[in-house]
Amino acid sequence: MHRPVQRVGRAPRLTRILVSAAAVPAVLVAAGCSSDSGSDAHQGASATPDAKKSASPTAPAVKPAAYATLPQPCSVLSKKTLGDLVPKAKASGKKGTSDDASQRGNCNWSSLDNNGVKGSQFRWLNVALLRFDSDARGAGDEQAHAYYGKQVAGAQAVEGAKGAKSAAVAGTGDEATAVHYDLKKKEGSFKQQTVVARVENVVVTVDYNGAGLAGEKTPDSGDLLKAAQKAAKEAVAAVSAANEDGGSGSSSPSKGSSAKPSSGTSESASPSASKSAAKDD
Repeated sequence: MHRPVQRVGRAPRLTRILVSAAAVPAVLVAAGCSSDSGSDAHQGASATPDAKKSASPTAPAVKPAAYATLPQPCSVLSKKTLGDLVPKAKASGKKGTSDDASQRGNCNWSSLDNNGVKGSQFRWLNVALLRFDSDARGAGDEQAHAYYGKQVAGAQAVEGAKGAKSAAVAGTGDEATAVHYDLKKKEGSFKQQTVVARVENVVVTVDYNGAGLAGEKTPDSGDLLKAAQKAAKEAVAAVSAANEDGGSGSSSPSKGSSAKPSSGTSESASPSASKSAAKDD
């Protein structure tokens, strides 16, 4: 007699297999959810830099320049002043060439007072104007201040200058410095005066020299310096007046335009007038 074979434990085994198989889709679903979640997180992360970019602050606007134009360089000095500084010169002067009269310009006058066998007195005067606009390089007055410093430094470094001195000039623009020295030339001994002044975004450079030729007495350096300072003050006032109705910023000179002295007071060599005039041309 054959005994029936007992299949003990088969049912439980089959149950375990079915349970395991049923668990696989659940794991895959869970993995899929996890993957989607990570993708969303990645998208969110990649969007963050753009959000930060759009939120970054813009650069501050540059302060507009106070003065938008320049006066005619040959008209910045009165006839009386010209009569004192260059008595034998034509009042109209000699205007330098400029590709933009609102940006730069210069004018010079030459005077020779011939006294025959006693010699003659020579005088030469040049006024140069340079205006700076506010742009990517910075505010106009800041650029003018930097140029002013270079002009003073150049005036203090003239080759062959003797007894050079420089000092602040009060009551002439926002800052001003006078440089004076003696310069020996084949024609005679010249007394050179250079006054550099800044008013707002404009730099004014006045060069004035004098000499006694053919035995004539050498002019007094102190008198020439006072005359050059007077001319610089007058030129600065002309710049402010030219912008009273058309300036892009303030319509009047700055508060310090008639009282601030320059900080440059060193006593060293100075620049030649003709050099600075050529640069501004």
